[in-house]
Amino acid sequence: MSSRFEDGVDYSWLGDPINARELFGTESQALLELLRGLGSDEWGNLAVPGWSVHDLAVHVLGDYYGRLGGREPREGRQVRVFKAGETLEEFIHRSNQEWVDLNVDVSSATIVEDLEVAGAQVARRFQEADLQAASIGVSWAGVDPAPMWLDCAREFTEFWTHRQQIRHATGRETDLEPRALFTVLDTFMRALPHTLRDTIAPIGTQMRMVVDGPGGGTWTATATADRWSLAPVPGGSLAATVRLDAETAWRLCTRGIDPDTAIARARVHGDRRLAEAACQIVSIVY
Repeated sequence: MSSRFEDGVDYSWLGDPINARELFGTESQALLELLRGLGSDEWGNLAVPGWSVHDLAVHVLGDYYGRLGGREPREGRQVRVFKAGETLEEFIHRSNQEWVDLNVDVSSATIVEDLEVAGAQVARRFQEADLQAASIGVSWAGVDPAPMWLDCAREFTEFWTHRQQIRHATGRETDLEPRALFTVLDTFMRALPHTLRDTIAPIGTQMRMVVDGPGGGTWTATATADRWSLAPVPGGSLAATVRLDAETAWRLCTRGIDPDTAIARARVHGDRRLAEAACQIVSIVY
């Protein structure tokens, strides 16, 4: 795939395009299997601050409907607008909370049924997506509009992350299936150039993130004349490397752990200032 939009805008600095289209169906089925296996009491477990497993499942359903062009039919189509002075993050968090509150009394069985139908539709929608088209911006990568391949991959990481949060809330470990995990990490690391945007370094300076184990990989950001870039740059000079295990990496990117904890767990080589700057990475709306 090319790194250019049809209108010629160059996003090669985001790195090679990601194709997550084939993974949505499998991810949806994994979520359904997980939810169907929960005991009735587990739906009330705290999944993320302020939200139970029930709430988080409702949130995923809301994300499905959002990608399909509207909220759940019984709510009716609503136009959501920014309040005066509201930031993008505030708007998103408020809208998500309103949706969860609206569905607080919906049964778990109904949620699962609705997730099955809508999840299949979302998988088909992304399967047909033109990955080279312009799409919704990805704020944590610093790009708006974003190429569809990044928007699509970003959406996959959200579904995957919420499933892991439900797993953790119910005493289950992270599902480290390698193909999905690599896609998630590969997507999250596209936040590196934006993360380092205020970090001054000579042109050609390179910062490398390495995630060990199956599903891991290596990502190298290089300082260029106008930004940090994930595109290959001949003749770069490696200044710092951060090695993380996969669990630490994905939880850092989603703020399941803080940067200081990640640095303490990491193996850091070279310029610690640069390593610590890279570990400020956030790959969600936070």
